[in-house]
Amino acid sequence: MGFTIGSSRGIRDLRSGTRRRGRSSSECTAVAEFTGLWGWDVVPGARAAAGACSCGRGDCREPGAHPLAFAPEVPAGSTLGQATEAWARYPGASVMLPAGRTFDVIEVAEPVGCRALARLERMGLPVGPVAATPQGRAHFFVATGAAAELPQLLYRMGWDAPSALDLRGLGRGRYVTAPPSDRGGRGPVRWLRPPALDSATRPPEARLLLGTLAYVAHRSPA
Repeated sequence: MGFTIGSSRGIRDLRSGTRRRGRSSSECTAVAEFTGLWGWDVVPGARAAAGACSCGRGDCREPGAHPLAFAPEVPAGSTLGQATEAWARYPGASVMLPAGRTFDVIEVAEPVGCRALARLERMGLPVGPVAATPQGRAHFFVATGAAAELPQLLYRMGWDAPSALDLRGLGRGRYVTAPPSDRGGRGPVRWLRPPALDSATRPPEARLLLGTLAYVAHRSPA
């Protein structure tokens, strides 16, 4: 069963399937939605339980928050059947998305992200998908290149360095956990603003969001 990017029927089929099946099936459905509708690559990731990582390494530095090194990617364009087959090989794997390919991520504290998101939407500015992690961080999906350009973009806008504002750019070589997966054994990642056809396939340029993110971060208590 294939899904074409831009197909509203495909979206309805995927989401109705999620309601009819359990958690593992919901993750397979999410993978098929990410690959088939949004054009994102997906990677099976590790899970953590009682502080131990499913990768099997006792010295793992990111328990439940990294890709499984031995698991192949599920490429953009994969179908629900292909996603289900991939997850059957690695039962319980989390859903992870590689940054730096179709999107970069700007990470901020979740309270800052929620306030900034409300301001951005009131101003009518373009906003892409936004996720929240159980560690209290918000991930704004933006166009690629933002992570490398973040310090320079902030400097040109007259703001402090990213570290002073508690902003981080996640680009090529970094991975984010996607809803509905658990991250680090702390609970599920969730959408603050779910993907949509326009924002997922063409995330906004970081410069359109950074002024608001920096302003809210600057005015927020440490």
